[in-house]
Formats: sequence, structure tokens, C-alpha cells
Amino acid sequence: MKAFELNVADGLPFESYEDVFKYLHEKLTAAGIVKESYLEALIAREREYPTGIELDGYAVAIPHCDTEHALKPAIYILRTPRPILVNQADGDNQLETQLIINLVVTSPLDQLQLLKSLFSHLQDKDFYKKLLELPAEEAKSLFNSTVVA
Repeated sequence: MKAFELNVADGLPFESYEDVFKYLHEKLTAAGIVKESYLEALIAREREYPTGIELDGYAVAIPHCDTEHALKPAIYILRTPRPILVNQADGDNQLETQLIINLVVTSPLDQLQLLKSLFSHLQDKDFYKKLLELPAEEAKSLFNSTVVA
């Protein structure tokens, strides 16, 4: 994947998953990473193809949308103080998660490679726990050295 911006945000008390999308849109638009169309595209994509992934005793959400709404590649990791309800990707259930990994990519090939790598590493509960619990800078380093490497 080409150079990208990686952010980690902690402790934000979101009331809903849509609040997460609004926050991401605000931050990413202000940073010149996404187009104004991003929020609507993210909500529509999530409604059609939910991104909540149930793993072995834990869950993660990986919201993303089509590359046409991105200006520059970025990854935004949100770690919430309390679980957020998200729709399950391969079912009709809702899942609780405190880890949301937002992908903003400008190339469909990069998106596919990043998702494959991310899914592979998230299967490891130790990796998931570290990503959720390490200080922000250490979590960024871990993500770069394992998922992106």
C-alpha cells in the first residue's frame, strides 16, 4: 500500500455507530483525506454490506466504502471506552465492539490486500488485544509492522 496516514483515537463516547461515521467524516474531511460524499457513501455501504466481524469471543468493525470517495489513503483506528453496536457482516445479528478500524483507500487492489492482511491478523486474539490496549503510538507501530508490512 502506498504511504498513508494512520491515526488512533481513544476514549470517544459514541452513542451509536452512525456517530462514529460522523466523527470520521469530520476528521477525515478536515484533513483533506476524503471528499464531502464520504459520509453518505460510508453509511450506504454499511447499510448494504455491514462490516462487523465476529471473531472468537470478540468483534471488530471495519467500515470502508468505494475508493472514489477518497482523496488520500488513511487508516483510522477508534478504541471506544464502552462497546458500540454494529451490524454483523455475515448475519442479521448486532455485535458489540470497542475496536473500529476505518479504511480509506484510493486503490481497489490496495483495499483488497489490506483487508486480507487485516483479517488474517485479527484472527489472533493477542494481536486484537494489543491493538485495543497498547498506547496509541505503540498500537500504530504494531499495525504498521504486522498488517501493512
